[in-house]
Amino acid sequence: MFLRVAFFVLMALGLVGFGTVAWMTLQAPQPAPVVVATAPAPEAAPAPAPVVPAPEPPPPVLPKVVVASRTLATGTLLKPDDIDGRPVSSADAKNAISADSQDALRLLVGSMVRRAMAAGQPIRQEDLMKPGEHGFMAAALQPGMRAVTIGVDAASGAAGLVWPGDRVDLILTQTLTDPALPIGSRVAADTILTNTRVIAIDQQLVQGTSPSTSTAGAPENPASTVTLEVTPTQAQRVSVAMRLGRLSLSVRSSEAGPHNDATTQGGSVYARDVSSALGAEPAPAPKKSIHIFNGAGEAKEYKY
Repeated sequence: MFLRVAFFVLMALGLVGFGTVAWMTLQAPQPAPVVVATAPAPEAAPAPAPVVPAPEPPPPVLPKVVVASRTLATGTLLKPDDIDGRPVSSADAKNAISADSQDALRLLVGSMVRRAMAAGQPIRQEDLMKPGEHGFMAAALQPGMRAVTIGVDAASGAAGLVWPGDRVDLILTQTLTDPALPIGSRVAADTILTNTRVIAIDQQLVQGTSPSTSTAGAPENPASTVTLEVTPTQAQRVSVAMRLGRLSLSVRSSEAGPHNDATTQGGSVYARDVSSALGAEPAPAPKKSIHIFNGAGEAKEYKY
């Protein structure tokens, strides 16, 4: 009996001890889990953005002004081919005449250049003396010269193609009324002035305006008056010539010399020199004859 009780007591103590050990084991702290770090997978590099070039700034707008298209000497009277409109830098355009239209260029034709200018040089208002300004005609004339104005029509005025500064010959055409002269000698032409400088065209240009111009470049209204630069003796010759007949102009080459000449080139030209019909000798008139018979029946011829 005693052994059985002791056996049950030992078993009870063993169960208590086993339970205590199990409880203590459950209460002990658990070791931290081991974390193994892994490198992230590399991401694909982004595609480079396309390079867009920056827009170029627009070129600066250069002012268009009037320039000398060739070398101009002091005292030159401007013609259409002496000036042009060209864009220049802002510094060069200061005080220069604007060339915003063809009308602006035409208004300068006939103006006198006050100082020598190089080709391409911008022209300013103070570089020119315009027709109609006080003292223009006196300044345009060379020392000792005179200005004389003649009337011309579309044909005798070179069909409107004469400009101030051009050099011309002045031709007198007259009809001789002497009935004793042969018919081939009744119309004659003489060159009374050669290599003479044109100072002005028409009263409109003298007043500072230019004639209206057609799209072809020639004036719509041809000149009616032309002012020439002459010597005092030549002015007298022109005055007499205007009473004798019709005056016409012949434009000379731009290579003509700087001085005019009053000599006659080649003498007079008559109608017979132009038309061979007027210079031919008239055919002899047919002669008439009569026959006179005497009493003996003999005949004698008389011509008259």
